[in-house]
Amino acid sequence: MTRSGAIVAGACSLAMLVLQNCSSTSSPTAGPTGVQALQPTSAAGAGDGALRIVSSLPAPSQTGDGDDQPLSPGDVLELDFFQVDNLDRTVQIDANGRVSLALIGTVTAAGKSVRQFEHEVKSAYGAKYLQNPDVTVFVKDSAGQRVTIDGEVAKAGIVPVSSTATLLDVVALAGGFRPVADETKVFVYRDSNGQKLVANYNVKAIRQGGAPNPRIYGGDVIVVFPSSSKVAVQNLKEALGVASSAARLAVF
Repeated sequence: MTRSGAIVAGACSLAMLVLQNCSSTSSPTAGPTGVQALQPTSAAGAGDGALRIVSSLPAPSQTGDGDDQPLSPGDVLELDFFQVDNLDRTVQIDANGRVSLALIGTVTAAGKSVRQFEHEVKSAYGAKYLQNPDVTVFVKDSAGQRVTIDGEVAKAGIVPVSSTATLLDVVALAGGFRPVADETKVFVYRDSNGQKLVANYNVKAIRQGGAPNPRIYGGDVIVVFPSSSKVAVQNLKEALGVASSAARLAVF
């Protein structure tokens, strides 16, 4: 065997060793992923707090148009007083669940719906300061209207969502999928009526119009799993890159 042939053979052997090592340490078959990882906690009749797999997630309770969703610390509210502009305010609910308003002082907002809070503000001003006050409360920014997206996306993290956000919207906000993402294994976790639910959505089918694009709600957690075949190809490319570098070093 010539010296160059020996170098190539050695490089290929190195590639196989690297690939074997990658397969043993990072292959999806080394541990459960996707639905397999969820099965132990999703058996029928599981106890309270168990994660349950469903084919499609129901809407969480108290969604409506956003007015029925309980206010939370961190929410930013706008109060508009009809024909009393000097009382208009933009306030943020503090850690204790309260806001401070002109004349009436501190008012508890957290845990109440927008309409409930609006009614209490009207009553407080009507009791002492205004005759038949007309007050409208808007949620400018809701801490409860954020979702977490993790896994094989370009920008994992917490993102704000509108009241009409869909799964495709959130994936776009996260910068799209990474090259090794499995678009057929996108899991959405949701708390609904005291139950912890998860559903697997096929984003590839959604994009092709073969499946509905589900709504996403504040508090949802989205996890994108890797594709075992794409990971294997990536590992092979990395291994061949290492082998090629070794061959060049040997030649020089």
